[in-house]
Amino acid sequence: MNTSKSETVKEHPLKPSRRSMPCLAQSQTHPQSLSKHSSFLQPNRVQPQPLSAGTSTATVDVVSERGKRLLSLKCPFTDLLRLISIGKDKDTYTDDSEHGNYEVRTDQSLLIQNKLTRQKTEPQTKPSLKTDAMASSGLFFKDGKKRIDYILVYKKSSLQVEKRSTFEKNLRAEGLMLEREPAVTNSDIMFVKIHCPWETLCKYAERMNIRMPFRKKCYYTDWRSKTMGSLQRNMRELKSWLPRNPMKLDKEALPDLEETDCYTAPFSRARIHHFTINNKDSFFSNSTRSRIVHHMLQRTKYEDGKSKMGINRLLNNGTYEAAFPPHEGSHKSRHPIKTHGAQNHRHLLYERWARWGMWYKYQPLDLIRRYFGEKIGLYFAWLGWYTGMLIPAALVGLFSHWGLWTVFQNQNKEICEANETIMCPMCKRNCTLQKLNESCIYAKVTHLFDNGGTVFFAIFMAIWATVFLEFWKRRRAVLTYDWDLIDWEDEEEELRPQFEAKYSQVERVNPITGKPEPFQPFPDKLSRLMVSVSGIFFMISLVLTAVFAVVVYRLVAMEQFASFKWYFIKKYWQFATSGTGVCINFMIIMSLNVVYEKVAYLLTDLEHPRTESEWENSFALKMFLFQFVNLNSSIFYIAFFLGRFAGRPGKYNKLFNRWRLEECHPSGCLIDLCLQMGVIMVLKQMWNNFMELGYPLLQNWWSRRKMKRRGQSMEHKISLPQWEKDWNLQPMNLHGLMDEYLEMVLQFGFTTIFVAAFPLAPLLALLNNIIEIRLDAYKFVTQWRRPMPARATDIGIWYGILEGIGVLAVITNAFVIAITSDYIPRFVYAYKYGPCTDQGYRQEKCLKGYVNSSLSVFDLSELGMGYSGYCRYRDYRAPPWSSTPYEFTLQFWHVLAARLAFIIVFEHLVFGIKSFIAYLIPDMPKDLCDRMRREKYLVQEMMYEAELEHLQRERKKNGKQYHHEWP
Repeated sequence: MNTSKSETVKEHPLKPSRRSMPCLAQSQTHPQSLSKHSSFLQPNRVQPQPLSAGTSTATVDVVSERGKRLLSLKCPFTDLLRLISIGKDKDTYTDDSEHGNYEVRTDQSLLIQNKLTRQKTEPQTKPSLKTDAMASSGLFFKDGKKRIDYILVYKKSSLQVEKRSTFEKNLRAEGLMLEREPAVTNSDIMFVKIHCPWETLCKYAERMNIRMPFRKKCYYTDWRSKTMGSLQRNMRELKSWLPRNPMKLDKEALPDLEETDCYTAPFSRARIHHFTINNKDSFFSNSTRSRIVHHMLQRTKYEDGKSKMGINRLLNNGTYEAAFPPHEGSHKSRHPIKTHGAQNHRHLLYERWARWGMWYKYQPLDLIRRYFGEKIGLYFAWLGWYTGMLIPAALVGLFSHWGLWTVFQNQNKEICEANETIMCPMCKRNCTLQKLNESCIYAKVTHLFDNGGTVFFAIFMAIWATVFLEFWKRRRAVLTYDWDLIDWEDEEEELRPQFEAKYSQVERVNPITGKPEPFQPFPDKLSRLMVSVSGIFFMISLVLTAVFAVVVYRLVAMEQFASFKWYFIKKYWQFATSGTGVCINFMIIMSLNVVYEKVAYLLTDLEHPRTESEWENSFALKMFLFQFVNLNSSIFYIAFFLGRFAGRPGKYNKLFNRWRLEECHPSGCLIDLCLQMGVIMVLKQMWNNFMELGYPLLQNWWSRRKMKRRGQSMEHKISLPQWEKDWNLQPMNLHGLMDEYLEMVLQFGFTTIFVAAFPLAPLLALLNNIIEIRLDAYKFVTQWRRPMPARATDIGIWYGILEGIGVLAVITNAFVIAITSDYIPRFVYAYKYGPCTDQGYRQEKCLKGYVNSSLSVFDLSELGMGYSGYCRYRDYRAPPWSSTPYEFTLQFWHVLAARLAFIIVFEHLVFGIKSFIAYLIPDMPKDLCDRMRREKYLVQEMMYEAELEHLQRERKKNGKQYHHEWP
């Protein structure tokens, strides 16, 4: 039905329906939305959607009497029903032609410009330079109207011409529009630009159950919220007088993301009139459009047969070289962003997030989510939360590291002033006798980490890990609500194409969807799982073999360095042995990681997981097990086995009856553990940072260098279209965010598992993560092609792994304090054998004589090396002149009993505190629960009212009588 421009349509007032209104009379409008409702009394100018030739346009002025009445109730429900009068009929929202002449409005229109006036649209009959500019920018087809949603790249010399032509023909049959464009810098490269028209977007959005905004949110407040609102206003007024938080981003610098303030529902073409469609080009965001096209690419066949489908298979067999969604333009601009605004979201992300100068600012998570998708947004949200929680842990660890320097000053004096105490030789030949005071430096460094604050810090870190995970669940709940992911997890996930192809002959009915789907029989699944588990154990045994090889190296190097010609090496032979052993171990670790990744990939594919999330979880678990054992096996050896089975002078245990087992330094084994952890943690973080940023930079530099060799000037590079610039960037990692999560989870293990031995681990992790956030941001924005925007509600299997690490951390820290450190022997000596046994425990003087008590006596003449006299060694054994020489003394059994008791008490105490804290902290904030329940109620009411209004309008248009009831 066509209408002239002069016609106006007025909506008749409707009586309230039998069901209650969504917003009650006593409700108040949310303060942030007051300005939006003040303009409702003015006529709403609705710009029409241009139709095909011969169709006149109409401008509809709507002033709803019912809206005025609702506005008097101070309820924003008027905005929720405002667009009902706009939807004349279903034809308004469909294109009659692929070349619809509607105004182009992209996501860039949401960017904040500094008071720039919008220019009037030029008539279609006049030649427009805007079309050529858009086409040359590389974001649109040649006509400058159809936006590029996806890019396929192939080589002209490829032999898979038939598969490619069939695949592209099927894509066109599905409703996609394709356009080819040759590369500027390489004559063998051809780009296929893909555009998804409006009809196809609607069809697949409904099929994929994509939730889209359909009404503005209606905020409900009760008396408690009113009181809190006044309190918050008073707090805001008070904060306005205080200095501004430098970590917060300016609100004026970020776009107002409209969909975050709207209710959403699964898209339906039958109810398209319910949704807020101001412009069809911007209704589906760029990330949503790319996700829809990727879904179609994954389900399109290229040959006959169920297994011949999907873009992944075409990438693997060389039909296509790459497939990626394009970036929204350049990340740099000639003009400053403060005066000219952001050119696109990529430019805005670079200026407000990826630049190194923004290292102290909060992250714009909503913008990250809009550009890269919810999955990547959740990763950066978790990384930022983890980094922020590391601040108190780093401060407490630093305090426990330096604040107790003088606590054991008397013990350090005993070691540093022991000029006459001779230690037993620690090697079989060419070893000179050393005095105890020569290990003075080692003693001071050891007591930096091994002091009275160690137990407190270990308990603190166990509680910290629980608080971190519990509050992250609350943070995740808020993000999933704000990003409209609450109901997404209830949707049935799609099958992997490889799974469908493998088990297409066996089907069963899905209990959720009620449709037949491929099914993996249990015997087949069990056999594949057993093969995979066997492969995992084989790789773990390979890790242990590598650790054993490092242990053998330490035994051989120990004797060589002890008899070295250089005096410095000979004097510090233990440090040289530990240092070279750590470096060799690190090289073995990094070499085996390459093998582990390929083996994990093969084992995961062998299992044939049903969905992509199952594949990712299985692969992530294997990679974590491999790398966790690879990184920590040598640390476990030093912490719990080094020096425990070495024997005593005159009766040392030997490996293969040849190499004497290594024993601890006179100051203890903790210094070796600290060295092992510090070197591996620092070197691994440096290597990861280089591989994440330095390696892509080198690759991009090399590709630019090859372009120069082909005669391409730098000035010509500026004229390259966006798809070719993206092609010259590096693709995202094959496994997505798995490498990023794995790096941080392994760091979390270093931070918590052996934190009692290395209190500086949280500080090093904090410094690394501050760099890691901006490094990852810079990499995603500037060095990588734009990844396919994916959705997720949480961090997946990594949360369960973090919880397991938290439990393991309590156990390992208990054993480190009880066995590796000297805390328990000092404690037993102070209360049982020290000078303060009957006078009460006072730390300063009760440990006097502890060093002499912890050293046993050995007769040098028994060695047969020409020495005479006595030497000392670390152990609790009887002297040679006693009735039972070299047997364990009563103090040894007291210390052993105290160690076992400490482990039991520490574990039960810490686990009890962790469980109590986890019980006290709810997984979801109460106000969020109330908002979710309220929103669910409002959505039901609005859908009812909107459908009723639509049917009444239809009856009015058809001249039929209507009632104010549901028909």
